[in-house]
Amino acid sequence: MTTFAVDGPSLVLEGENLEHLRRLPDGAFAMIYLDPPFNTGRAQRAVRTTTVRRQEGTGGRVGFAGRSYDTFRELLAQYDDSFPDYWEFLEPRLLEAWRLLDETGTLYLHLDYREVHYAKVMCDVIFGRDSFLNEIIWAYDYGARTRKRWPTKHETILVYVKDPSKYHFDSEEVDREPYMAPGLVTPEKAARGKLPTDVWWHTIVSPTGREKTGYPTQKPVGLVRRMVQASSRPGDWVLDFFAGSGTLGAAAVETDRRFVCIDSSAEAVDVMASRLEEHAEVHRALREDTVADAVLVGDEREAPAS
Repeated sequence: MTTFAVDGPSLVLEGENLEHLRRLPDGAFAMIYLDPPFNTGRAQRAVRTTTVRRQEGTGGRVGFAGRSYDTFRELLAQYDDSFPDYWEFLEPRLLEAWRLLDETGTLYLHLDYREVHYAKVMCDVIFGRDSFLNEIIWAYDYGARTRKRWPTKHETILVYVKDPSKYHFDSEEVDREPYMAPGLVTPEKAARGKLPTDVWWHTIVSPTGREKTGYPTQKPVGLVRRMVQASSRPGDWVLDFFAGSGTLGAAAVETDRRFVCIDSSAEAVDVMASRLEEHAEVHRALREDTVADAVLVGDEREAPAS
């Protein structure tokens, strides 16, 4: 059972994220970072109609009691999919993300080149095109290189805000980068560094570095910390419900934020417990074998003496 409280401790939660999300209160989070599984499996083709409520008189059609709606019929096209219904899987979770953000809040959705275009259409529908803030390119230079095409060495982070007139963004809190040509600026500027653009050059987690947890898709703390610094304030709540190794939690600890990290994988929760347990309550799922053991112990304890 989710035990979130605004004045309570940070949480690491094991279990189906949609179940946990539906127990969390509206507008509780200043920033959400999502790194969902990338699609790399069988081809799917999906056509779906999505209906979104609009302010009265502004939608494309009028429904029950005069309510105004826009209807979007989307061909989500053919895509490589590790889930049979990947987009049916992602859409309700993005709707929950919108609900859970406060009015100054920001979503960072981390995807690769296979899915980002489809996800942007979906986020435009859910958040509104006016709420699109940035497309961030995370570029790195590590790993194998194909000779059959340009080697793929980047991922994409879509940035959407809850309310384009109220969102929080503080560039002065963000870690700065070195100038590529420091001789062209003053020594003072060179020493301070420059503000990042929407292209972030940042190494991956080193396979032999101290930051490595052993989790296969771990993202570097420096990458996520930059998002947390820009789009939340000290003391704010931040959320990741595809939490993996718990990098958002680690970035939140470094920057004095409170966090909720959710993952359905027991292995991921083990990694997060080791990494974050002194900073958060860890709630594990109750598994069938655990329940069976508990029943057996209870039966033995309560059985009458022979």
